[in-house]
Amino acid sequence: MKARAPAPGVPGVRRDAHRRPVLIALMVTMALSAMDNTIVATAVPQVVRDLGGFTLFSWVFSGYLLTQTVSIPIYGKLADQWGRKPILIAGTVIFLTGSALCASSWDMVSLIGFRMLQGLGAGSIMATVNTLAGDLYELKDRGRVQGWLSSVWGISAVFGPTLGGSLAQYASWRWIFLINLPLGAVAIAMIARYLHEQVTRTRHRIDAAGAVAVLVAAGALVFGLLQGGTAWAWLSPPSIAVFAVAAAAAAAAVYAERRAAEPILPPWLWRRRALSGSALTALGLGLLVIGPTTFLPTYGQLVLGLGAVAAGAVLATMSFGWPLATSQSAKLFLRLGFRDTALIGAGICLVTVAVFLAFPVVSPVWQPAVDTFVLGGGLGLLSVCTVVGPQSTVGWSQRGVVTGSVMFCRYLGQSLGAAIFGAIFNATLNAKLRAAPGSLRAGLPHSVSAVSATIGRTTIPGAAGAYLRDAISAATHNVYAGLVVASVVTIAVIAVIIPRRMATAGSALAAGSGEPDPAAQQGV
Repeated sequence: MKARAPAPGVPGVRRDAHRRPVLIALMVTMALSAMDNTIVATAVPQVVRDLGGFTLFSWVFSGYLLTQTVSIPIYGKLADQWGRKPILIAGTVIFLTGSALCASSWDMVSLIGFRMLQGLGAGSIMATVNTLAGDLYELKDRGRVQGWLSSVWGISAVFGPTLGGSLAQYASWRWIFLINLPLGAVAIAMIARYLHEQVTRTRHRIDAAGAVAVLVAAGALVFGLLQGGTAWAWLSPPSIAVFAVAAAAAAAAVYAERRAAEPILPPWLWRRRALSGSALTALGLGLLVIGPTTFLPTYGQLVLGLGAVAAGAVLATMSFGWPLATSQSAKLFLRLGFRDTALIGAGICLVTVAVFLAFPVVSPVWQPAVDTFVLGGGLGLLSVCTVVGPQSTVGWSQRGVVTGSVMFCRYLGQSLGAAIFGAIFNATLNAKLRAAPGSLRAGLPHSVSAVSATIGRTTIPGAAGAYLRDAISAATHNVYAGLVVASVVTIAVIAVIIPRRMATAGSALAAGSGEPDPAAQQGV
């Protein structure tokens, strides 16, 4: 295959025979982030036994999500200024450094701090891997490539818990972090060897004020969403104070970005309907992902009576439907356009979450498994359209910030969804427990936290057990009712805001290869 370099003076990535090893390196790098939470979750008992601090353990996951989310848009901008290669390698090094430090943790506080450092590295991975996929491949191939990248999440969902449990049981929980080091080293070596960029070296003005304001605004918002309803009540003084800080910092960010020469989140992102609509759709995608991910395993174990592995397998069907849909998505968006393909994906999501509401209290396992598989297909179509669609409208020098803004909104949606659906689930379950007949109350958990403590440990027999199953089923169905609302709003956003045809950037600047995109002339 003849090498094709960017046109002289045009920044970009060489599209040549090295694309395959680069794609493999990107998949390995993505696997570091994708597998991290699933592999850590299985080692909870061993970590707590060694380090203590069980009450803080949720922040092992929340701290990671917080720093990953808030750093994504900053990495996206830096990737446009300095190139994808140095930003991805630097982020991967940060992630591996955090992994090594996590393995050396001496208490829960140190583990949380090092996990937050890992999250800072993961933010770079999430921002630049998807951007590079847009750089390396033409529009007609990007859906297939997104399918390969998405398959990493499916593989991680299946093998991550098994690997984590095996390492924790037969070696040490510290190996769940140390195993990242050789994988990351291989990925860095392949990226350094095979990824070749042409970046115009100019002096850039770092938007320090905007970066700080964005970090504070996003950090306070995500922190408030993670803590609200758990560490404190939603309308309590701490909650109000945190969200007030987020609002003030957001206002400062808007002011700073309007004045900055090279803003982290340029105002034009929100003035273009294709970009703002895609970002809002990504927010809806995050909402739709987090609901089943958080509550379906609990439903499987306490309502359907499945073991932890089987309940996880029901959820894992989403991870198989997702890459299958993304791999075939180009056939749709090249024919119908990104907006109509996204509408199909959101419509599938609406149908599947609505069908779940029709399931009986105790349904055959195949019903939620098939439903979740099809839901994954809808989410896969949405994910492709929210990434590839906006990428196709801009050139190389803007692709990083566009991809970063979309990924940021997606993870922000997950944080928002965790708060909203957690509140729905807890409120429903608490109401059911309070309304329990007096004859059953003695045999029932007294709170939501007490219910979660029964997972995988005890089985409540007789009428009390049946009542608890009904209560958890009702709470899960109310979460899915919320997902119906989220699906409808997402469909409305797509239909009203995103234009039917996105005007693609068809010049060499868009492709980074010196050749026009095949769909450039009519738009998709």
